[in-house]
Amino acid sequence: MNFHGERSALMKPVEEIKLPIAKEMELFESKFKDSMLSKVPLLNRITYYIVRRKGKQMRPMFVFLVAKMVSKGGFDERTYRGASVVELIHTATLVHDDVVDDSNRRRGFFSINALWKNKIAVLVGDFLLSKGLLLSIDNEDFDLLKLISIAVREMSEGELLQIEKARKLDITEDVYFEIIRQKTATLIAACCGIGAASVGANNDTVQQMRKFGEYIGIAFQIKDDLFDYTEDKIGKPTGIDIKEQKMTLPLIYTLNNCSSEKKKWLINSVKNHNKNKKRVKEVIAFVKENGGLEYTVKKMHDYKNRALAILDNYPDSEYKKSLLQMIDYVVNRKI
Repeated sequence: MNFHGERSALMKPVEEIKLPIAKEMELFESKFKDSMLSKVPLLNRITYYIVRRKGKQMRPMFVFLVAKMVSKGGFDERTYRGASVVELIHTATLVHDDVVDDSNRRRGFFSINALWKNKIAVLVGDFLLSKGLLLSIDNEDFDLLKLISIAVREMSEGELLQIEKARKLDITEDVYFEIIRQKTATLIAACCGIGAASVGANNDTVQQMRKFGEYIGIAFQIKDDLFDYTEDKIGKPTGIDIKEQKMTLPLIYTLNNCSSEKKKWLINSVKNHNKNKKRVKEVIAFVKENGGLEYTVKKMHDYKNRALAILDNYPDSEYKKSLLQMIDYVVNRKI
């Protein structure tokens, strides 16, 4: 009960952010459903299930808010297509991720592979990917297609880089930032770039908005890392990243700023004792005592401030205000 209660309380800031684009978001939902249609009944059953379990829809919100902000309230049919492409491709990657991670749940619902087997899940992911590509090609939105294709390439590279590095636990801070830039931030960067491009913004503006999205995406992922060290009930158990041998920023900072003896103990704990609850608690306590959390919070705020600095270039508007609220939400959220 508690988790769902927290979740509904959390929807409030998101609903407030949506206000200036409420009409567009509503219309987008029906357009997005249409973009998934197929002649195969099984596919339509699965995509209907996907649409029903939608999350906070932050990606289309970024597309619409950026489009409106850079064009002073302007909008275009291309903006809807851009948002649909992002959601189609993002959904495809989630479906494939659940297969890769052998995950049975996604946002509290059963994952596609849990309900329909891996083979079907992989094919559904491929179908959604092709739908996204064709939506752009059929309408000659080649600039939008390029932006989303860069994101797909980087997301794959980021995942593989993380897998490669996780084996040795030898991640430097630079490599960590490269992994999260590619894995998480590149898709939000694509949303913001697509939003600007969809309303005919010049290349400088598109690139600036991509950077804006990248900074928010990095801050978002750093916030996720911090959840591993909090006692709050957030739907993700404390220490889960350590149990999964994920190298997060608080741990990387602590590893690089402690004695070689402690470093060995930390690496040994994460590698060989990650299922031992007592040992995981000791690791969390050690990271907290050695400034890992303070450093991580500081880095998160650095990226937040970089994103804010980009928004300073744009005149005040309700869309800019919502984007400012979005940045606040990303760093202050409880889930």
